[in-house]
Amino acid sequence: MWNRRHFIAVCSSAGLAGTLLPGVLYTMAQGKPAITKEMIDAAAQIADVNILDEYKQALLNGLNGATAGYEAIYALHMPNGVQPALVFDPLPMGWKLNSVSVPMRASVIAPAVATRAPKNIEDVAFSSVRELAELVRTKKVSSMALTEMYLERLKRYDPKLHFLITSTDDRAKDQAKTADAEIAKGKYRGLLHGIPWGGKDLLAVKGYPTTWGAGGFEKQMIDEDAEVVQRLDKAGAVLIAKLTLGALAQGDHWYGGITRNPWNPAQGSSGSSAGPASATAAGCVGFSIGTETLGSISSPSTRCGVTGLRPTFGFVPRTGAMALSWSMDKIGPLCRAVEDCAIVMNTIHGQDGKDRSVRPAAFNWDAQLNWRTLRVGVLQKDFALTPLTEQTPPKPITEMTADEKTRWDTQQQRRAAAFTTREYEHKFDQAALDKLASMGVKMKPVELPTFPYISGMRALLQAEGAAAFDELTRSGRDKLLTEQGPQDWPNTFRIARFMPAVEYIQANRARMLMIEAMNTFFKDLDVVVAPTNGAQLTITNLTGHPSVILPNGFRGPDAQKPVNDNFGGGPGTPVSITFLGNLYGDAKVLALAKAYQDATDFHKKHPVLD
Repeated sequence: MWNRRHFIAVCSSAGLAGTLLPGVLYTMAQGKPAITKEMIDAAAQIADVNILDEYKQALLNGLNGATAGYEAIYALHMPNGVQPALVFDPLPMGWKLNSVSVPMRASVIAPAVATRAPKNIEDVAFSSVRELAELVRTKKVSSMALTEMYLERLKRYDPKLHFLITSTDDRAKDQAKTADAEIAKGKYRGLLHGIPWGGKDLLAVKGYPTTWGAGGFEKQMIDEDAEVVQRLDKAGAVLIAKLTLGALAQGDHWYGGITRNPWNPAQGSSGSSAGPASATAAGCVGFSIGTETLGSISSPSTRCGVTGLRPTFGFVPRTGAMALSWSMDKIGPLCRAVEDCAIVMNTIHGQDGKDRSVRPAAFNWDAQLNWRTLRVGVLQKDFALTPLTEQTPPKPITEMTADEKTRWDTQQQRRAAAFTTREYEHKFDQAALDKLASMGVKMKPVELPTFPYISGMRALLQAEGAAAFDELTRSGRDKLLTEQGPQDWPNTFRIARFMPAVEYIQANRARMLMIEAMNTFFKDLDVVVAPTNGAQLTITNLTGHPSVILPNGFRGPDAQKPVNDNFGGGPGTPVSITFLGNLYGDAKVLALAKAYQDATDFHKKHPVLD
């Protein structure tokens, strides 16, 4: 019996990986002692590849003797955390990186917050990090009281929302006790000192399972603390929970169920930072840490009505975090307010000497920055409501089978429902633009560059993910993952194994064209106001640009009910808006986002959980 991995490798060495030939030949060869020239001829006809007779014998010989090098690599059993030798760099040629750091300037907190202790500790469950920090600093609330309150809320609401994988009670109480003792002695570490937080369970924490949300990894122990965990520990923050993520960082389905949206528990919280968004929105942590590769902070922040920061690629070290795509993974905070994101980012950014993608860039948060001086663009055409056009069926309806007609009707119904929702929510977009204009923000209409090849570039994520979980696929353990549909990781990883190395490199060359085009686009801009969804989401994740996602209002009782779990949110649920920034311009994006958030107060509305 042929080993499929051997076979594909040899076909690749023969220059045939970019065709259907390897897969066809392998299928034909099952159970047979050797590949024959007749098999090559039949497979070549199917794959539409012309192989001259004089090359066939060399191919046959090579299939039996060219795999020893590959076997040696398989024998390494490389852990997920081993980085490739190639490092993605989002910076275009000639970019000047600001590496001069200055002390953070946080906002001045209202005196009422600093002088009055809450009558009931749960009265501050939904407070911002900045407010909680002042209460802890002034000893109006202890870190232990906050920790015990949030731990209790996590356990109370988890049966309803399913956002908790592991509660780190003992670790948390030890940290809270230490924080209170230090503050009592006048040793105040900063605004995160004593603040309870939760981390997406792809961050390694010593002594606790790191499950990656995936079946087959429920008891996985990694004997290290992720770099961001270490930095938050050093800042005095209190880790109280490891929160859910969709299996291997996709969606909100994990091995224990579906994480729910606190505004509509009948609906998933979206993902893959499902637990961080849900727990933060539900007032069960002070803040949380998530990750994004392609929408995993943006989407759940939108669904759950929290504020998320997806930092510039290469700003936050990913050491100790599960790798999905080395050239796209980013770690960032999910919080209840924009400034909270800035406070957390101030702690977690910067080089660690291990993640080679991280640049020595400065993050200089200034809550008093004059945001009116920022150069702002708006994706005006992307905000416009495009009329629903009639689609022509692939063939006359009278000639369709019953199944074909059902599929066609379902597709058209979903298109109509999506347009109805888009039409309804257009008013929120327009209200946001009007509000920004009333604040004195001068927005220049701009258009993102057009990239006709963008759909083909998703293969970069797929190929890197398949490499990160190579052994999972080859061993067959991917069958333990909960989700096994056409769009889920097991099938995606299998498909990616047929992507030729040449095409992966070509896609990265096309990515370089995208980086240069986006550099030109941002030449005279600091911030761009954009819809949360659409082409910008894929483009900016590929080019590494930062974004801030924040709530932008709530659907009324007349809103359309969700057609399915991934469509809309129904009455009473939040909508969002996104602010994009230039590379390593995260602080400027946050400044304008904070000004908008302060002028609207959507972030101060909270879901009713009981």
